[in-house]
Amino acid sequence: MFALTIQACPGLRDQKNNMSDQDQAELRVRLARLELEHEDYSHAIDAMIAQGEDALRIQRFKKKKLLLKDEISKLRDRTIPDIIA
Repeated sequence: MFALTIQACPGLRDQKNNMSDQDQAELRVRLARLELEHEDYSHAIDAMIAQGEDALRIQRFKKKKLLLKDEISKLRDRTIPDIIA
């Protein structure tokens, strides 16, 4: 399945391989920051639930946490090299 995806988008593999070491390092730093922020949101949500905070506010925090998770997934895809079986 990956082979089909890569063949359909040959520039995708080249884009990952052409990143400089500095670009890779910057992506890893950004990824670490987003993961930390995601964890902070988890703790904040848990505390808000424990304190009986407004459900709408909790839902907003959960949405932001989900957006962070999506961004983390995208960055991981960019930093992890393709492995063709």
